[in-house]
Amino acid sequence: MLRHALCPALLALLVAGPATAEPMSAEEFEAYVTGKTFGYASGGEPYGVERYTEGRRVLWAFVGDECVEGEWYPRGEDICFFYPDFDDEQCWQFELSGGGLTARFTGEGATGMVYSVSEAPLICPGYGV
Repeated sequence: MLRHALCPALLALLVAGPATAEPMSAEEFEAYVTGKTFGYASGGEPYGVERYTEGRRVLWAFVGDECVEGEWYPRGEDICFFYPDFDDEQCWQFELSGGGLTARFTGEGATGMVYSVSEAPLICPGYGV
């Protein structure tokens, strides 16, 4: 399902062309994202927001949906995410360049699309109640 295939992280706008920077290592990614919240969009339409916390933990919500907890881990040059509420892991390569943080989905069904990532709020009504 495409909706789940594009799951993880912060308010991003689709950008044209391939990324040119080197993929971030797990250590670089962790240092950059921990304590921050980012949003993602597809084709300019926001579809979800993700908060990164200590211990490589994440909290994700599709726009208008409930928040779910997950984790991220490195696999080669990829940063992969697993959410028990979803069927499979989602793997990405993140790059930091003059244009900011970008993400390219590398998991099954990857299309080579590149997303810019920006900080955004995450609201989880009723989460943990």
